[in-house]
Amino acid sequence: MSFFSALGTFFIGPLKLIFEVIYKIAYDIVSDPGLAIIFLSLAMNVLVLPLYKKADDMQTQARDTESKLKAGIDHIKKTFSGNERMMMLQTYYRQNDYSPTNALRGSVSLLLEIPFFMAAYQFLSHLDILKGVSFGPIADLSAPDGLIVIGTLSINLLPVLMTLINFISSAIYLRGFPLKTKLQLYGMALFFLVFLYNSPSGLVFYWTLNNVFSLLKNIFYKLKNPKKVLSVLTFVLGAAVLTLHFGADAFGLPGLKRRIVLIVGAALLLPLVLYFVKRRFPRRETGKTVEPDKKIFILAALFLSVFVGALIPSIYIADSPQEYVDVTYFFNPVWYVVNSFLLAAGTFVLWFGVFYWLAGKKGKVIFERAMWCLFGVAVVDYMFFGTNLGIVSSALQYENGLNFSRTEKFINLGVIILVIAALTFVIVKWRKAAGAVLVTAVLATTVLTGINVVKSIQSVNNVKIIDTEESPHFSLSKEGKNVVILFLDRALGEDMPYLLNENPDLKDTFDGFTYYSNVISYGGHTNFGAPPLMGGYEYTPVEMNKRDTELLVDKHNESLKVMPVAFLNEGYDVTVCDAPYANYEWIPDLSIYDDYPEIKTYITKGMYGSVEAKQLAIDADMRNFFCFSLMKSSPLFVQYAFYNGGNYNAMTSNPEVATTQDGDGISTSSGINSAFMESYNVLCSLNGMTQIVDGDADNFLLFYNDAPHEPMMFDEASGYTVSSDIDNTEFDENNKDRFTVDGKSLNVRNRKQMIHYQTNMAVLMRVGEWLDYLRKNDVYDNTKIIIVADHGYYLYQSSELYWPDHMMPSGVSVDIGNYFPLLMVKDFGSKGFTTSDEFMTNADVPTIALDGCITDPVNPFTGKAINSDEKTAHDQFIITDHLGWNVGSNNGTVFEPTTWAAVTNNIWDRDDWKFIDDPVTLYDHKMP
Repeated sequence: MSFFSALGTFFIGPLKLIFEVIYKIAYDIVSDPGLAIIFLSLAMNVLVLPLYKKADDMQTQARDTESKLKAGIDHIKKTFSGNERMMMLQTYYRQNDYSPTNALRGSVSLLLEIPFFMAAYQFLSHLDILKGVSFGPIADLSAPDGLIVIGTLSINLLPVLMTLINFISSAIYLRGFPLKTKLQLYGMALFFLVFLYNSPSGLVFYWTLNNVFSLLKNIFYKLKNPKKVLSVLTFVLGAAVLTLHFGADAFGLPGLKRRIVLIVGAALLLPLVLYFVKRRFPRRETGKTVEPDKKIFILAALFLSVFVGALIPSIYIADSPQEYVDVTYFFNPVWYVVNSFLLAAGTFVLWFGVFYWLAGKKGKVIFERAMWCLFGVAVVDYMFFGTNLGIVSSALQYENGLNFSRTEKFINLGVIILVIAALTFVIVKWRKAAGAVLVTAVLATTVLTGINVVKSIQSVNNVKIIDTEESPHFSLSKEGKNVVILFLDRALGEDMPYLLNENPDLKDTFDGFTYYSNVISYGGHTNFGAPPLMGGYEYTPVEMNKRDTELLVDKHNESLKVMPVAFLNEGYDVTVCDAPYANYEWIPDLSIYDDYPEIKTYITKGMYGSVEAKQLAIDADMRNFFCFSLMKSSPLFVQYAFYNGGNYNAMTSNPEVATTQDGDGISTSSGINSAFMESYNVLCSLNGMTQIVDGDADNFLLFYNDAPHEPMMFDEASGYTVSSDIDNTEFDENNKDRFTVDGKSLNVRNRKQMIHYQTNMAVLMRVGEWLDYLRKNDVYDNTKIIIVADHGYYLYQSSELYWPDHMMPSGVSVDIGNYFPLLMVKDFGSKGFTTSDEFMTNADVPTIALDGCITDPVNPFTGKAINSDEKTAHDQFIITDHLGWNVGSNNGTVFEPTTWAAVTNNIWDRDDWKFIDDPVTLYDHKMP
């Protein structure tokens, strides 16, 4: 971030964000880019009307003062010269309580107009949705209008019309003003004519509307009672909006947008209501006046800037800094904190400060108290509400979405009212104490932010940037033994029968595979499920707890090396890709294999994405971290509107370049999830990564991919392909029966369930294309392939696995699907597709992989035999905690005390399950 871009973010960034949010809301309501511009102009002018009203008053006051002093100043200038003139003028100014700098007040309106124009220019000049869109006689809102054509000459009419309106408005406003002021405004009008003449017509249309509003405003100022007239007009407009809302069923809008229309309509009624209330009940002067204390305002603004702009983003980044780093396109996530702070400071310090500066004494006092209350509300909302929403992705989207019950919202609202009442009492009675509290809060949040930033920098410094010149690759031989473990994070075991039902061709694609329908993992997160998958039964959570003198990270690393080293010692050519949580780092620290230089290691995630998509994802987070923080520190009843499906009201009108996927239902979506594509593109590139070699060399490949972990909606009708504009409504309607197999149904009733199902289908289809490539190149039959996941997910899809009557302490109902990973195995030379209900765990994977390759295999680090004897020796204990996933904190010598489940033989038999609902640390396979 350069110095000038930082300045732009501070000064213009907040305004541009407001433009975008208002336009997005307007577009969602009217679905017309041109009408949305009208809405934007109206909304922005209403919002800044108090600013311009105060600026005009200051300008009038400055003009009147200059007129009053003009005769005296002219006399002094005529009578005196040199230093004597300067001294006389200074004395005259002092006697009349005037400073020459007061003349600047006459330019406040102009100074305000510049940043708003810059924000509008930056936003509307690059708005993709305007491209090729006509509006009335305008053929393309993204290009100059060219409305008048004379032969080969094209004349842009809108800039000329805009200037004429500006001249008329200025002529009305400038009656009685000095010549220099007139020249200033007329010169500005001509400047806009020249500057905007060849600009996109959408931008010129917006500025023309602004000039129309300015003209109307100036006309109102000349009326006898402008406030009353304006109040009547807004009341009529509000009544019309409400009539349309109730009469036309809110244009068919969904609930949230209906409420927005209702609120806007009601708000437009208020000015006239307040006007008559003030007339009927005039305020009585009490004689008591409260002097403003700008320190309260400044300290509160500083606190909100640090708390919202820096502390909250730094907390989420410090929790997992490497999650926000792409090793193929490095960008330090600390810049997200910097950018968010600049936006917050620009909002709370600069632009709230402008409103504060232009307010009168009473207005300043109200502003100070409002900022003091915002301080308390922001802290309470962030610390005590919306704290159990689950995991947030690097795109700042909640895995489970954002949802609050009506009870939660009412409790939150009640607490906010109490907090505001208490803080108002404090600031009225003990204003100095409020200042002291704010000073302490600013210092504390600054220190905490600094700690988080340092922690993030240290973590990011450990990241090794990948040389993208070397593409990942691995070898498979035509005559030797090839063993492949395809580790698909969160691939769902319970979905497989239904995927086969919809797409029977998968049975041919996965010829030779056995699908296991009775499988468990050892937890619902990678740090619980990956070690046993990679190292066998010695690395189940209970067994890792037994070795309580060793760090979890060391035991985890050891598990990642068991199979690669075992195969290496047997003479296999070994390749490892993206070993999960290696060294407990989000970006795998492949240095854990440095003692084995013969093992080829790669990070594949992000290697096959476009630079444009990576930069767009960075740009989105630069904007959205501030929006996310603002949401987290806001009342619950507005958080959903701020969150906007994880899009944060970004006006990404071109779904081809969207970095998130947006949609409300189970059948439609817009945009592409860039986080998913980082891994999905790798699966699509498997053919190119595979080197087919002649000879009898033996090869082992351990390949991790987390595409199923970042689900996205696919175009079903076109073969589950990626699309930026999806409507599966017809396909879903015609294929309802795909979710019923042998009398058992898979619940796919919400978006979360649907995108997981679709992602699993798409991932298996891409893997299937690679299997076809292996067949074509004669390396399929001599390759053992294990497709496995570390865990499932709690989607509540199967009624046989979902037990709503058994609640976990975390408040989540038991869903065995969370511990049901996909497990499919193809042995050397096997044929046909079969299903087995044999009880399996993902800790069986090393045994299966080594079988037929190494006689009596042993763990190269412990010397113990690698087999599945432990599976039937005792209950298998599974961690059921939903919160212990974070290896940044759950990284001692044993797993933190947690809840557990135990199963022996059949995951589908409820009687075969036992639960430990009180958090404990298990050191043996026995119920406590």
